[in-house]
Amino acid sequence: VWRGLFTSESIDTLMKFAQSFAIPFLLFKGMIEIDLEQSFQPKLLGAFYIGSITVFFLGTTGARLVFKRDWEDCITIGFCCMFCNSLVLGLAITERAYGPYALQGNFAIVTLHAPFCYGVGITAMEIALNKGKNPIKLIKNVAVAMFKNALVVAMIAGFIVNLYNIPLPQVASDAIDMIVQVALPTALFGMGGVLYRYRPSSDIGPIIMISIASLLLHPIFVLFLGTHLALDAQGIRSAVLTSAMAPGINAYIFSNMYKRGQRVAASSVLITTIGSLFTIWAWLKILP
Repeated sequence: VWRGLFTSESIDTLMKFAQSFAIPFLLFKGMIEIDLEQSFQPKLLGAFYIGSITVFFLGTTGARLVFKRDWEDCITIGFCCMFCNSLVLGLAITERAYGPYALQGNFAIVTLHAPFCYGVGITAMEIALNKGKNPIKLIKNVAVAMFKNALVVAMIAGFIVNLYNIPLPQVASDAIDMIVQVALPTALFGMGGVLYRYRPSSDIGPIIMISIASLLLHPIFVLFLGTHLALDAQGIRSAVLTSAMAPGINAYIFSNMYKRGQRVAASSVLITTIGSLFTIWAWLKILP
């Protein structure tokens, strides 16, 4: 995009494909493959997701009180604080540091990560978009928006297929696999063009706040909760190291879905990923 080899309009089309088709299929496939019984580890999930919702709340309220952003932007910023790159970075780094047998806790977190974060983010955003309406209409509008969202529909459909062990025709399974393979490369390539469009400029403050919340506060909360809940060393490693990852591409996908805070989201993914080279090294030294 910088050199004019790919147009800005083409980036919008590419992100539309990733956001409305490829990423939903990725989530659908992920939900189908979840081992629901194995993923239910109350202490591990409690430590991780209480930490997640805490940094979401801190990021959202911090953006409102400190940076005076409107609520929709604040929720996007909170989502960036909460959504760590649990899959691409978290699994790879944990396996490299502790071996393949240390990944059980990571898998438990990863399987519920997107559904949980998108559920929190979409619910909060729809409430903000429908503020001022009477409670019954608010609940109705939020529910309608949730079930019209391709990401939510994909996750619910995948959960139903998994729960009732519904077999997919081979032709459908093959088609899904083909789309899933291009989901993350397409989204990452598109975000490269987005980064050229949205320079950090006046958003340095929120980006620094996201960096602190995602790379430091989230793992600190998870370490405290995991220790308090008496998680074993392997569980603490998985939970803390996953929470210490930088925000993933889904942080920008969420912002682009609502057209709010795209510049903050895109820049924070890049800057926190670079910063995580140093903070992850520190967490590896601290963890047992």
